[in-house]
Amino acid sequence: MKGFADRVSSVEEYYFSTKLREVNQMIADGKPVINLGIGSPDLAPDKKVIDALKSTADNPHSHGYQNYQGIPELRTSIANFYAREYGVSLNPNKEVLPMMGSKEGIMHLSMTFLNPGDEVLIPNPGYPTYTSVTNLLGATPIYYHIDLAKAGRPNLEELESKDLSKVKIMWINYPHMPTGAPGSRVILQELVGFAKKHEIVLLHDNPYSHILTKEPISILSIPGAKEVAMELNSLSKAFNMPGWRVGMLAGREDWLAKVLKVKSNMDSGMFLGIQKGAIAALNLGESWFSDIESTYQSRRKLVWKLADKLNLTYDTNAAGLFVWCKVPNGKSADQVVDELLYERNIFITPGKIFGSEGDDYVRFSLCMPEFKILEAINRIK
Repeated sequence: MKGFADRVSSVEEYYFSTKLREVNQMIADGKPVINLGIGSPDLAPDKKVIDALKSTADNPHSHGYQNYQGIPELRTSIANFYAREYGVSLNPNKEVLPMMGSKEGIMHLSMTFLNPGDEVLIPNPGYPTYTSVTNLLGATPIYYHIDLAKAGRPNLEELESKDLSKVKIMWINYPHMPTGAPGSRVILQELVGFAKKHEIVLLHDNPYSHILTKEPISILSIPGAKEVAMELNSLSKAFNMPGWRVGMLAGREDWLAKVLKVKSNMDSGMFLGIQKGAIAALNLGESWFSDIESTYQSRRKLVWKLADKLNLTYDTNAAGLFVWCKVPNGKSADQVVDELLYERNIFITPGKIFGSEGDDYVRFSLCMPEFKILEAINRIK
């Protein structure tokens, strides 16, 4: 054996992959760990979604390979969803590509656009996968700051002072994970102009647009955005389907065709039953989102109480599936995380895994029943 690929040394195993082994071992050892670290919705999908999966699976003709682009009915449902929820018109045959989760899309998009030595603008803090995939492909991550006091606006003035000639793509994410910064149409308009000026591909990762937001926004609703931007979206958070691995990519036809060239060499299509379930989810009415909103609002209020007991500070205007908290002066985030885990059996996420700007922060997930959050509150003396 002549050694592993150099790219293996460019990344570490995903934090939650390793940490969950420890947490699960603690649970196996009898420790009553409350997991407020992972953003995996604990609620079930709508019954219509489950029924669509079951009825399709019962059909003996449903189990063959599927089209790499998904069935036409799924692409049409995605296009209709975008028209209804975001006011965006998409051609379902040319501007929509179903994905096996948006995380897959991050890899496919990066493989489509990046060569070794290219540079990628990544928010700090931000989703670690942007950096991991960039490193795996031999490209260079360039981190940019976001202003939490201005809805997560990137420091474009600082970026303008840099040499951007090697920057190929820029990752943006609103509502932002992990901070919950909501973004705005004004910010997206600025980013579209910035991308046009510097010939950068703008990639918007948009899985939280229906979680505790005032208005769902797609970057593709911004005038001129289709010229420079593509958008990833997902059913994982908004429809309680994280394990189903259903996502989508929307954007200009010629770029989508290039992504499909990569994707078609990486998988053999999505199981028909999952596609039928996704169609049922995308066609749910507004009551689905209002019910989800009510549940997460109640949970978030309790997490705020928990944060208050720990003397953490947070932004009540943040959106998304998490609560991003600053630790008090004189205490480190690692200290807070370790004390909660090993003394109170409560697992939360250290902000440092999302980048250097997260060093003084911790993150709470809202994916836990209220009675469990109350139990966590009661464990804090």
